[in-house]
Amino acid sequence: MGSKYLTTSHVRLLKAASFAALLAAPFSNAFAEGPAVSIGAGIRSSFTDVSYENNALPDVDDFNLDSARIYISGTVTDNIKVMFNTEYNGSTENVQVIDAAAMFTLSDQVNIWAGRFLPPSDRANLYGPYYANHWGVYQDGVEDGYPSETTGRDDGIMYWGQFGIAKLSFGAFDVQGLTKGSSEVLYAARAQFDFWDKEDGYYLNGTYYGDKDLLAIGFAGQSAGSDKAYSADFLLEKKLGSGGAFSIESEYAKYDGLGGYAGPKSDGWYLLGSYLFPQPVGIGKFQLLGKYGEATYDFVTGDVKQKTSEVDLNYVLKQFNARISVFYIDTQFENASPDKKQFGLGLQVQI
Repeated sequence: MGSKYLTTSHVRLLKAASFAALLAAPFSNAFAEGPAVSIGAGIRSSFTDVSYENNALPDVDDFNLDSARIYISGTVTDNIKVMFNTEYNGSTENVQVIDAAAMFTLSDQVNIWAGRFLPPSDRANLYGPYYANHWGVYQDGVEDGYPSETTGRDDGIMYWGQFGIAKLSFGAFDVQGLTKGSSEVLYAARAQFDFWDKEDGYYLNGTYYGDKDLLAIGFAGQSAGSDKAYSADFLLEKKLGSGGAFSIESEYAKYDGLGGYAGPKSDGWYLLGSYLFPQPVGIGKFQLLGKYGEATYDFVTGDVKQKTSEVDLNYVLKQFNARISVFYIDTQFENASPDKKQFGLGLQVQI
């Protein structure tokens, strides 16, 4: 057994330990109150059967990893946050940085973002594929046709703020060299008005699955040099007392030399309606959705019209974090080809 009395060596060790603790004390709170970091991930995967009218192209049956994302965000101070997100694109087999932004929040009315992020644009761009109501996003030639660096994002600086029912945003961004030349600056602005429940934050959803009553109208525009693009979008969503919900979404967009899907100029519209059934089936609820859109592309040789119809049967397990979609998409062209039909099964999960 050791002695119950303190020796000279014991005293020296205690003094050294006390001195080390005294030196470390100013730094202990710094480590305890370090930046809060959150990490998440998302996956969209599908099986599709694609057929072309008159056998213009071979039919395709394919399993796809459509998208895989990693989300990283952190709090530097109460007023400064950082966002860094990446995406694996299944069609290009590339991993890209889609978001890299510093976000300064002084109040609900004063927010400044700088870096790469979604600029002011239409609702469809501000909700993206993971927060859209339907599966077949960005196939109608209308939604999210604004120019971008990658997946709707661009490099620049932006102000946004909320004032009662109004949410305003505007900023200046890079113009892609292949679009207007690197010497140009792209200016973007959006105004949205929420007449019922308010949508907090800058980014939006395509639906809230009955969590909100929404009547929202948004107007957006971008310009670079003499070219421009603008749009108006609408979302009405009403939750029902039984636990169900219905929603109506619509947009009109015109791309006048800036952005678009084909040709130097185009315009179009779409209308989407959905109904979330109130009765749970197993661990989720079923949702029925239909969408129709038309886009007209202006070519020197004449106009080409695209008509897109989509029908989805969605099984919603945990809103955007877990859902399964059975989808059918019919794309028809006037004065062009090939027409095609898609039938598929899609899976989306996020953490």
